[in-house]
Amino acid sequence: MLLLAIETSCDETGIALIQADGGLRAPKFKVLQNAVSSQIPLHRPFGGVVPNLAKREHLKALPLLYAQVMGEGANAARLWKKIDAITVTVGPGLEPALWTGIEFAKQLAQTQKKPLIAANHLEGHLYSFLLPAAAPKSSASRAPKIIFPAVALIVSGGHTILLRMESFSKWKRLGETRDDAAGEAFDKVARLLELPYPGGPEIEKLARTGNPAAIAFPRPMMREKNWDFSFSGLKTAVLYYCREHPRADKADVAASFQAAAIEVLVRKTIRAAETCGARSVILCGGVAANKALRSRLKRDAAAHDAALFVPEFKYNLDNAAMIGVAGWFAHMRKKHYPLVADGGMEI
Repeated sequence: MLLLAIETSCDETGIALIQADGGLRAPKFKVLQNAVSSQIPLHRPFGGVVPNLAKREHLKALPLLYAQVMGEGANAARLWKKIDAITVTVGPGLEPALWTGIEFAKQLAQTQKKPLIAANHLEGHLYSFLLPAAAPKSSASRAPKIIFPAVALIVSGGHTILLRMESFSKWKRLGETRDDAAGEAFDKVARLLELPYPGGPEIEKLARTGNPAAIAFPRPMMREKNWDFSFSGLKTAVLYYCREHPRADKADVAASFQAAAIEVLVRKTIRAAETCGARSVILCGGVAANKALRSRLKRDAAAHDAALFVPEFKYNLDNAAMIGVAGWFAHMRKKHYPLVADGGMEI
């Protein structure tokens, strides 16, 4: 299948062309085009994403990215003859932003008389490690030879979820955050340290010059015998520490906070892998771009004879290429999501 994919769940507008083949057991993908427009400079003064501003910018960016990916006139017409379907993110995310992509996709589907597939944004993250590092010249890239069962950690600004996967199409939720997502905690601690938005990359950058053992921040729920997470208490501990130590070295605070968050994520993921007999570990979502997290999880997974699969860095953040993969899997699994914005959609 050749799919045109559209992503507008938050503050990145994305349109991609994805070629998919191989079936559910041996999927193969080729990224023909993957255009992304980021709104970070627009939202940075507000310290976070403003939904209605995001909606406005998506409306501006979608036609521009469409022209970039599809071309115009005869070129676009030739491509449309080859495209099998359109897929678009319907949730989770900011509903005003989601609706812009959905309505744009609906108009294209009606005009071009193509089927329209609703895609789950979280499934896009889950499958993002299957996207090739670079598009080969001749054929689609075969997916990594993942060994099931696997444990997947989806960790982003809005979600922290552990799954046990039996296959590419069958999984069970083991646990999730009870309050703040890990990425949300990174952003909030960044604001405490007066770092710019988005906070996760800024915390990681500052932490490189700090001492991760300088401050003994708590590791919430790390030893509890379940697979849930909690990061609100860790964020509050950083807040109180900064109030009590106004002259504290910000690099030490960032490094110590990051070390605590990563230890919780890694320990619980590896323990889940041991308990479930997982032979592979998948790390995905925006926070999966954190090099310290990737390195620690790779080391600990290897120590337990489990392979680690992570997306290329360019596919960690929101993009339409991963939505193309999610839409293809939804089609192959005969999973039909409603074509309406669902901000609270779960995996």
